Amino acid sequence: MEIYKDFTFESAHSLPNVPKGHKCARLHGHSFMARIYVSGPLGETSGWVMDYADIKKICKPIIEQLDHYYLNEIPGLENPTSEVIAKWLWKNIKPQLPELSAVELKETCTSGCIYRGQ
Repeated sequence: MEIYKDFTFESAHSLPNVPKGHKCARLHGHSFMARIYVSGPLGETSGWVMDYADIKKICKPIIEQLDHYYLNEIPGLENPTSEVIAKWLWKNIKPQLPELSAVELKETCTSGCIYRGQ
Protein backbone atom coordinates (compact mmCIF):
# COMPACT_ATOMS: atom_id res chain seq x y z
CA MET A 1 0.00 0.00 0.00
CA GLU A 2 1.20 3.50 -0.75
CA ILE A 3 -0.02 6.72 0.86
CA TYR A 4 1.01 10.35 0.42
CA LYS A 5 1.01 13.69 2.20
CA ASP A 6 1.17 17.07 0.43
CA PHE A 7 3.23 20.06 1.51
CA THR A 8 3.47 23.49 -0.08
CA PHE A 9 6.22 26.07 0.01
CA GLU A 10 7.04 29.34 -1.71
CA SER A 11 10.57 29.88 -2.99
CA ALA A 12 12.59 31.91 -5.44
CA HIS A 13 15.30 30.58 -7.72
CA SER A 14 17.16 31.09 -10.95
CA LEU A 15 18.61 28.37 -13.14
CA PRO A 16 22.29 29.09 -13.83
CA ASN A 17 22.84 26.34 -16.41
CA VAL A 18 20.12 27.15 -18.95
CA PRO A 19 21.04 28.68 -22.32
CA LYS A 20 21.74 32.40 -22.43
CA GLY A 21 18.50 34.39 -22.67
CA HIS A 22 16.31 31.59 -21.24
CA LYS A 23 13.55 33.05 -19.04
CA CYS A 24 14.41 30.69 -16.16
CA ALA A 25 17.86 32.25 -15.86
CA ARG A 26 16.16 35.29 -14.35
CA LEU A 27 15.18 35.36 -10.69
CA HIS A 28 11.61 34.10 -10.30
CA GLY A 29 9.45 32.24 -7.81
CA HIS A 30 7.07 29.32 -7.57
CA SER A 31 4.38 28.01 -5.28
CA PHE A 32 5.83 24.50 -5.04
CA MET A 33 3.88 21.42 -4.00
CA ALA A 34 5.80 18.45 -2.64
CA ARG A 35 3.95 15.14 -2.38
CA ILE A 36 5.70 12.67 -0.10
CA TYR A 37 4.88 9.00 -0.74
CA VAL A 38 5.26 6.28 1.88
CA SER A 39 4.90 2.55 1.24
CA GLY A 40 4.35 -0.31 3.62
CA PRO A 41 1.99 -2.98 4.79
CA LEU A 42 -1.42 -2.12 6.13
CA GLY A 43 -1.29 -2.38 9.92
CA GLU A 44 -3.50 -5.18 11.23
CA THR A 45 -4.65 -3.16 14.23
CA SER A 46 -4.26 0.44 13.02
CA GLY A 47 -5.69 -0.15 9.54
CA TRP A 48 -3.17 2.29 8.05
CA VAL A 49 0.32 2.31 6.59
CA MET A 50 1.48 5.20 8.76
CA ASP A 51 -0.09 8.06 10.68
CA TYR A 52 -0.13 11.17 8.47
CA ALA A 53 0.86 13.18 11.56
CA ASP A 54 4.11 11.19 11.75
CA ILE A 55 4.89 11.98 8.11
CA LYS A 56 4.24 15.66 8.81
CA LYS A 57 6.42 15.64 11.93
CA ILE A 58 9.37 14.34 9.90
CA CYS A 59 8.89 16.29 6.66
CA LYS A 60 7.69 19.71 7.77
CA PRO A 61 11.01 20.86 9.33
CA ILE A 62 12.88 19.82 6.18
CA ILE A 63 10.46 21.57 3.84
CA GLU A 64 10.57 24.68 6.03
CA GLN A 65 14.25 24.96 5.09
CA LEU A 66 13.01 25.83 1.56
CA ASP A 67 9.97 27.99 2.35
CA HIS A 68 10.49 31.67 1.52
CA TYR A 69 14.18 31.19 0.71
CA TYR A 70 16.32 31.77 -2.35
CA LEU A 71 16.99 28.14 -3.26
CA ASN A 72 20.30 28.80 -5.04
CA GLU A 73 21.85 29.73 -1.67
CA ILE A 74 21.01 26.36 -0.05
CA PRO A 75 23.86 23.80 -0.18
CA GLY A 76 23.03 21.17 -2.78
CA LEU A 77 20.55 23.43 -4.60
CA GLU A 78 22.93 25.66 -6.52
CA ASN A 79 21.13 24.57 -9.72
CA PRO A 80 17.60 24.22 -8.26
CA THR A 81 15.65 22.52 -11.02
CA SER A 82 12.56 20.57 -9.93
CA GLU A 83 14.53 17.37 -10.40
CA VAL A 84 17.39 18.56 -8.18
CA ILE A 85 14.95 19.79 -5.50
CA ALA A 86 13.14 16.42 -5.51
CA LYS A 87 16.46 14.59 -5.05
CA TRP A 88 17.43 17.03 -2.26
CA LEU A 89 14.15 16.33 -0.47
CA TRP A 90 14.68 12.57 -0.85
CA LYS A 91 18.22 12.81 0.52
CA ASN A 92 17.07 14.78 3.56
CA ILE A 93 13.86 12.86 4.29
CA LYS A 94 14.86 9.23 3.59
CA PRO A 95 17.21 8.82 6.61
CA GLN A 96 14.35 9.78 8.95
CA LEU A 97 11.60 8.08 6.96
CA PRO A 98 12.84 4.71 5.64
CA GLU A 99 9.36 3.96 4.26
CA LEU A 100 9.72 6.87 1.79
CA SER A 101 8.92 5.53 -1.68
CA ALA A 102 8.75 8.66 -3.86
CA VAL A 103 8.96 12.44 -3.86
CA GLU A 104 6.77 14.30 -6.33
CA LEU A 105 7.49 17.98 -6.86
CA LYS A 106 5.27 20.36 -8.82
CA GLU A 107 6.54 23.84 -9.63
CA THR A 108 3.40 24.85 -11.50
CA CYS A 109 -0.08 23.42 -11.81
CA THR A 110 0.98 21.56 -14.94
CA SER A 111 4.69 20.78 -14.51
CA GLY A 112 6.67 18.64 -12.10
CA CYS A 113 8.66 15.48 -11.54
CA ILE A 114 8.66 12.29 -9.49
CA TYR A 115 11.81 10.85 -7.89
CA ARG A 116 11.91 7.31 -6.53
CA GLY A 117 15.49 7.12 -5.30
CA GLN A 118 18.56 5.82 -7.08
